[in-house]
Amino acid sequence: MFKKIKKFPQFLKEVKAELKKVNWSTKEEVFTATIVVIIVTAFLTLYIFGIDSIFTKLVEYLLR
Repeated sequence: MFKKIKKFPQFLKEVKAELKKVNWSTKEEVFTATIVVIIVTAFLTLYIFGIDSIFTKLVEYLLR
């Protein structure tokens, strides 16, 4: 248990070193990706709504 506690500061140093190696996205890249996600989500929402409406009407017609 105490060995793990003694190793913790070294672990934090290694984490800091690894985070310096990360290639962080720019604001523009994040903004562009966010817009793409919103557009794709809206498109899929409308698509699923349309398919659901068609199947609902079909089932209602078949059950009459």
